[in-house]
Amino acid sequence: MRRVSTLAAASTSLSRAILASSEHHHEYNKLFQAASFYAANTGSSRRWFSSSVGSTSQGGYSSTAAKVFLSLGCVAASVAAGSSSVFVEEEAYAKEPISPDLVPKEVVLYQYESCPFCNKVKAFLDYYDVPYKVVEVNPLSKKEIKWSDYKKVPILMVDGQPLQDSSAIIDQMRTKLSPVKSTSVVNDDEEEKKWRRWVDDHLVHMLSPNIYRNTSEALESFNYITSNGNFSYTEKYTVKYAGAAAMYFVSKKLKKKYNITDERTALYEACETWVDALDGRDFLGGLKPNLADLAVFGVLRPIRYLTSGKDMVEHTRIGEWYARMENVVGESSRVKA
Repeated sequence: MRRVSTLAAASTSLSRAILASSEHHHEYNKLFQAASFYAANTGSSRRWFSSSVGSTSQGGYSSTAAKVFLSLGCVAASVAAGSSSVFVEEEAYAKEPISPDLVPKEVVLYQYESCPFCNKVKAFLDYYDVPYKVVEVNPLSKKEIKWSDYKKVPILMVDGQPLQDSSAIIDQMRTKLSPVKSTSVVNDDEEEKKWRRWVDDHLVHMLSPNIYRNTSEALESFNYITSNGNFSYTEKYTVKYAGAAAMYFVSKKLKKKYNITDERTALYEACETWVDALDGRDFLGGLKPNLADLAVFGVLRPIRYLTSGKDMVEHTRIGEWYARMENVVGESSRVKA
């Protein structure tokens, strides 16, 4: 955790205001991270910051986003120059670096884009900046994983070794990336494990009834299939409409199985339970996210900008924590296959 002053205060306020705008959301998210990183590393990162600003003139961001970036740059320059007219202590979040020697050479994720379990794995990989390729699996034929006896996703292929089951994948990847645990991590293990189990046993079951609660929301959730995967035109639209219809009926069964009377209320209550668990901390892990934070974030990420996710942020207190997680997880480390 690094302490910063004017820029952090300005960028935090600005980022929270503009995060509500879906039009430039991802651009602003990049800009906030860049500005915060610069303030925390005013010496060595000046060249990096300058090159990032330069990208705005090369079509890297929209003109609106570029203006915001340059405005934050002016604040950063003021901080670097030693201006002390307004100093408000604020937190800027930084990832823990992973030794390059520990990062696998090739990682391939077999997934469904909207699958919460797949998104748990992606949140972990993104946070630790592990480059990975994605193979989008056809949820009807599953032809992309016909080589595997395990017919579920996610499957993570790590240097030729297939890993299965999202929680097991994350455990094995953490061991690969952090073979020696710190004392603080060991002490926090029980709380982390408790809430990771809660994600798998409870939170994840709140999603389908909300995502597929009616036909329009079911179709909304399957829009991704038309722009993901190496599928033919016929396959894309077959999956979209057949998949949405199938999941609509599955969601009704899940409501009955888990005694969900009102799906939105159940989702809101789960979110409030999580916020209560934070107990005033920025993350369950304290100053940095732990695996439980990444699990909750990963599960919620595919719905955040769907109707259900927008309702979730509007009607619960989870929005601020989610925004912090977006900032610290940062951009996807996904690479083109």
